[in-house]
Amino acid sequence: MQLIKSIMVLFMLLIIVSGCSFDSSNQKYEIIYQNDRLQPKEGERSAIEKEYTIAVIPKVSGIPYFNAVEEGVLEAGKDLNVHVLYAGPLIADWQQQEQLVKEYIEKEVDAIAISANDPEKLGPILMEAKQKGIVVMTWDSDTNEKFREYFVSSVDPETLGRHVMDTLSLNMKEKGAYAIITGSDNAATLKEWTEWMVIQQEENYPEMKLLEVEESNDNPQRAYMIAKELLVKYPDLKGIIGSSSVGPPAAAQAVMDANKVGEIAVVGLSSPNLVRSYLKNEAIQISTLWSPKKLGYLTVSVAKEILLGNEVTDNKSFENVGIIRVKDDTIIMGQPIDFTKENIDQYDF
Repeated sequence: MQLIKSIMVLFMLLIIVSGCSFDSSNQKYEIIYQNDRLQPKEGERSAIEKEYTIAVIPKVSGIPYFNAVEEGVLEAGKDLNVHVLYAGPLIADWQQQEQLVKEYIEKEVDAIAISANDPEKLGPILMEAKQKGIVVMTWDSDTNEKFREYFVSSVDPETLGRHVMDTLSLNMKEKGAYAIITGSDNAATLKEWTEWMVIQQEENYPEMKLLEVEESNDNPQRAYMIAKELLVKYPDLKGIIGSSSVGPPAAAQAVMDANKVGEIAVVGLSSPNLVRSYLKNEAIQISTLWSPKKLGYLTVSVAKEILLGNEVTDNKSFENVGIIRVKDDTIIMGQPIDFTKENIDQYDF
């Protein structure tokens, strides 16, 4: 009997010990520490994921074109989970851009993307950023290629330059004198666009004649004064191209003030909200551009791809942008868009 009792006690002890072991094992399994580490809750960042900081510098701040770029930059930052900084000079000045780059170097950002006001003078400070391990790229307006990794271009320069000249020649009936109001002649991209405009005119429209190329430095008031002076200086003027966003509306206003709507054709590169009223009253015949918001979005997207070590290839598709083209170290966003009085209300930027 004593033996039976002893066996029963031993059996009960084994059950208790087994039960404790099971409970302890079960408790370990239910701890979610490992699962949390491998699968962060929504809105939480994995400890192994780096948050990049990308600084984007426009040629000038405060004008509608670069305000639209800023919208795209900030939207991309949110969508791509990167920290973005966006600031530009008050005027189109390379020295103010140089100071911004210095500040971003001190902040140890991961990438700097700049729309350059001068292709050479910004070189030393951009090289310094590269030596610090910062990814350097350009967008909208390029530098010498040795100062950066990629240039993000809105459109192919030759395609754009030739196309804008075609829109002017169409409205001048392929004959007469014209002038060009550019931004800054030091801006490499603007200079290249202008060169292709002139090439297209010389090759295909021999009865047209270029009178002057004047710099506005992307200042609306200066562009307007240039246009007024051109109208006085050249009574036989038949057309004006504005090759930066402030040019076409400034030229259109000068044409209106001189009561020469219908006598002088105005075309060029500007955003819909700047030219809407002028297109509707026919002071501007055609305005050409692309989506600056998409350009800002693409710039941040490309910067993150480079930081991740991914190759940016021809025909790659970027979300919210579309398929891009790559020529050597230039990334081309797409084709130009023409705005007319018939389609202008389809666009809002």
